[in-house]
Amino acid sequence: MNLLLGYDVGTSSVKASLVDAQTGQTIASAQYPDAEAPILAKQAGWAEQEPEMWWDELVQATKRVAEKAAAVSSLKDVKAIGISYQMHGLVCVDKEGKPLRPAIIWCDGRAVPYGNAAFDAIGGDKCLSHLLNSPGNFTAAKLAWVKENEPELFEKIYKIMLPGDYIAMRLSGGDKKTTISGLSEGMFWDFKNNEVSKDVMNYFGFPESYIADIVPTFSIQSRVCKAIADELGLPEGTPISYRGGDQPNNALSLNVMKPGEVAATGGTSGVVYGVLGDVNYDSLSRVNTFAHVNHNQPDTRLGVLLCINGTGILNAWVKRTIAPEGISYSQMNDLAESVPVGAEGLSVIPFGNGAERVLQNVNRGASLHGINFNIHKKAHIIRAAQEGIAFSFAYGMEIMAGMGMDIKTIKAGHANLFLSPLFRRTLAAVTGASIELYETDGSVGAAYGAGIGAGIYKDSDDAFKTLKHIATENPVEDVAAYKEAYERWKACL
Repeated sequence: MNLLLGYDVGTSSVKASLVDAQTGQTIASAQYPDAEAPILAKQAGWAEQEPEMWWDELVQATKRVAEKAAAVSSLKDVKAIGISYQMHGLVCVDKEGKPLRPAIIWCDGRAVPYGNAAFDAIGGDKCLSHLLNSPGNFTAAKLAWVKENEPELFEKIYKIMLPGDYIAMRLSGGDKKTTISGLSEGMFWDFKNNEVSKDVMNYFGFPESYIADIVPTFSIQSRVCKAIADELGLPEGTPISYRGGDQPNNALSLNVMKPGEVAATGGTSGVVYGVLGDVNYDSLSRVNTFAHVNHNQPDTRLGVLLCINGTGILNAWVKRTIAPEGISYSQMNDLAESVPVGAEGLSVIPFGNGAERVLQNVNRGASLHGINFNIHKKAHIIRAAQEGIAFSFAYGMEIMAGMGMDIKTIKAGHANLFLSPLFRRTLAAVTGASIELYETDGSVGAAYGAGIGAGIYKDSDDAFKTLKHIATENPVEDVAAYKEAYERWKACL
C-alpha cells in the first residue's frame, strides 16, 4: 500500500491523516492534544506559541494515527508528506534551527502600527500594486516589532520561518526552506517584480539573508532525516513535497485551483477564498490577496481571501438566545423554513464580532431592521439571521467579482452553516453560483498535496478524482424574492 501523510498544524492542535494514494481513502486520522493547545498572552493583544509545542503535538498525533492504522497499514508505507499550517506566524531561528523566542502567531495584534507605518512610508498605491495588500499585521510587521523591541535577539536571527516551514525543517533535520505562497502571506513578496520585496526589506531594515531558500509549493522540498525517521517510524528519505497555509490548503482540499473557483467555510467566522488568474487587488483593501498554492506552476494563480467575523457565531447566538430552549440546529433550520423568503421584511446585519475588513475595518455591530411586533416571531429572526449571513458572503463576493473573478461554483465541506439547506439556497440564489459539498479536511488535503508534489499524481484533478461529493445546490429558478431581500439588507448597511 502506498500511503500519503498529511499534517494540519493548527492553533489548537495538530491533526494527522493517512491517505491511500491509489484509492483516495482516508485510512486513519488523529489529532493531539484533545483539549485546545495553550496560547501565551504576556500582554493584552499578544498571542504566542512555542514552536517546539507544535513539534511535540505532531509527534503525538503521528503516534496516534499509526496506532489507528496499524491493522491495515504501517508508516513504513508512507511515500510523501504534506503540511498545512496556521498562517502569518513568525518563527525566528538561529543557525542550528533553534527557536530564539516563542512564535508570534496570526492573532497577535502588536504589529499593527508597524504595518500601518510601512503602508504610509512605502506608499499605499505601491504597496497594493506590488504586495497586493497593506503590510498590516502580517509576518513582516511582526518581525519589525522584534527588531525594535528585542534588538539583541534580532541580531541572532539566521532565518525567519512560517509555522509550516519550521515543521518541515524539523522533519528534515535542518533544511530551511520556504515558498512564494508563504512569503506572500507574510508580505515579503513583490508580485510586480516577481521577487522578495526590496521595498519591505529596505524600509524595515531586514537583511535579505533572513529569507529561507525558496522552493516550489509542489515539489520535493526536502526529505525526512534518519533521526526523525527512526523517532516517528517513517522511512528515511521520505519526501516532504507540499506545504501551504490553512486557507489556501482548504481550497486545495476542495480542488479549488482554477480562476473563478471558490472555496468557502462557515464556522465561527466565514471565509470565502477564490482563485484569480491575473495580478489584481482591491483598492480599498477589503480582501487579502496571496499567492495560491499553484502560483507560478506555471501560471499566475492568486488566492483572494474574504473573511467575515460575524457568521457562524451569529447562528450560535441565535440558537442560544432566541430559539426555543433545547432545540437542535437541524430543528432550528426547520423552524426557519416555516417563514417566507425575506422573513416578511425583517433583516439582520451579522457584523457583531468585531471590526470587519470587508467594511474597511469598521466595527458595524449586529442589528435587526424592519421588525414588526405584530407579525415577527422567533422563526423570522432565525431565518433573517441565516439570510443575513448568506448576504454578507454575497456582499464580499461582489468585491471579488470587481477584481475580475467570475464565480460560477462555490465548493465547501459538508459542515457547519453549509449543513443548512436554507443558507445554501439563499447563497446560491443571490450569487447565481452552484454550491458543491464535499467530504474533506485540511490534513487530508495536505496528504493529497504531498502526492502532487512527489509526482504520484500528475495534477490536482488526478489527485482529487476520488474526492467524495455529497450534494450540489443549484440556484432556484425564481430568485426575485431573494434578490429583493438582499437589496433591502444592503440598504441597511
